[in-house]
Amino acid sequence: MGTAITIIIIILVIVVILALVGLGSYNGFVKSRNLIQESWRQIDVELNRRYELIPNLVETVRAYAAHERNTLEDITRLRSQAQQLSQSEGALPSQQRADVEAQLSGAVRNLMVSVEAYPDLKSNQNFLELQRQLAETEDRIAAGRRFYNANVRVYNTKVESVPTNIIANMFKNEKATYFQVDEPAVRQAPDVNFGEIAYRGDQDQRQLPPQQSAPPVQFDRPSDSLPNPQEYQQPPQQPGNQPPQQSGYSAPQQGSYQPSQQGGYMPPETGSQNPNQQ
Repeated sequence: MGTAITIIIIILVIVVILALVGLGSYNGFVKSRNLIQESWRQIDVELNRRYELIPNLVETVRAYAAHERNTLEDITRLRSQAQQLSQSEGALPSQQRADVEAQLSGAVRNLMVSVEAYPDLKSNQNFLELQRQLAETEDRIAAGRRFYNANVRVYNTKVESVPTNIIANMFKNEKATYFQVDEPAVRQAPDVNFGEIAYRGDQDQRQLPPQQSAPPVQFDRPSDSLPNPQEYQQPPQQPGNQPPQQSGYSAPQQGSYQPSQQGGYMPPETGSQNPNQQ
């Protein structure tokens, strides 16, 4: 009789422990899900703020940069698509929403880089204020995205770990979606080509007159050897001024100044003859 009571007590203790573990796991899922929803609401507020700033930015750029029509149309289309998804979705984002928002961020960055080709637009006070507000909004979105992804990581770890995955399967708790960029094309840096400006610069360089420069130095010898001055080209010699073939004193030629025996130099007389020939 005492053995049966002991067994029953042990079974009750095990059931109570399992119930406490299950209750704790379930409460942990509820807490994590609420943290994810709260962190996403913070991001959603900043995304809506960006939706309000983008139309003003597009109109300001359109007044100065008519050539950026394709970029402006892409930004307008992506903004409308992201806004529709935000209204149709529930408390948590989907992968489609994350992809559209990432594409919209890339399009805005592309536009900001393209503005470098328009000095008048860069100095516009309205554009500068919009640029500042967008930069602050993007910073807050990035900070909120890090906080949101950290909560999603904790939640997904509980969904896949043992024994909490049993509670997750019982109450149909699915993995949450990260808010990040997954497409390689979106991860690439914006490619801006100022074709006309670059062409003019290259053309100006091609029209420069050739400059006289020193002969190129040959690099066929080892890099640690000393330079050889004989490798450089000698200047052209004038006719009649031949350099001496060897070092030291050379005898003066006829018609040049000759030293006298008393010291000094005496100019030779014109038409003088050798005394031995007289």
